[in-house]
Amino acid sequence: MKIISSYSIKGGVGKTALSVNLSYALAEAGRRTLLIDLDPQGAASFYFRVESAKKFKMRDANSMAEGLRANIRESDFPGLDIIPSNLEYRRLDILLDGMAKSRKQLRSVLEEFKPDYDVIVMDCPPNITLLSENVFRASDSILVPVIPTVLSRRTLEQLLGFFRDEELPGKRLRPFFSMVQKRNKMHRELMAELPASHPGFLKTAIPFSVDVEKMGLRRMPLLASSPSSEAARAYRALCDEILPSATP
Repeated sequence: MKIISSYSIKGGVGKTALSVNLSYALAEAGRRTLLIDLDPQGAASFYFRVESAKKFKMRDANSMAEGLRANIRESDFPGLDIIPSNLEYRRLDILLDGMAKSRKQLRSVLEEFKPDYDVIVMDCPPNITLLSENVFRASDSILVPVIPTVLSRRTLEQLLGFFRDEELPGKRLRPFFSMVQKRNKMHRELMAELPASHPGFLKTAIPFSVDVEKMGLRRMPLLASSPSSEAARAYRALCDEILPSATP
């Protein structure tokens, strides 16, 4: 089983759109896929028309795994299940802080799902917390959307610095360009500059698109609602690019 996270320190960069479309594409490619919506905002759950998770008591890793499993929901798409978000997830940091090996508990929790799934995709909240550190240690790959702007570059550098300081494997970080506007000179310049200074960039770039914004109205992956659109083709190319690393 492979664990792939969609993560960024900065919000509004296309993180949830990635996790929704990537999960769909992986299931379409024959991978038994579980999407876990860890963001208390619950946007990924909303896109899939799934109600919020039921509250459950999280005393330790076992009860956390049991609670998550009890909240698994089938999506409208074969091979794709979802664990929806809940506002209670904002308390996960407190729960984890009270455990031994508090930065490594999530991996052991997710191992419980290994018999049932080929890939777990996690949509993560945009911050660096104890939960984030658990995500970093649990993930095989961390996909990081980067808008080609100065602030987005800065947050990528902060994330890389955090990985160095904590001695985490930087090769897990796979940044890619998101919400790209080809006519924007700064976008073009940063897209030429950043991959040279930050190894690991994926080749696929996701364009800025109204179709992506309309996902909130259609409440389904773009790959399902507008599969021939430019952005949908880009998400599919991104999935194809990472499929080798998503093979158990």
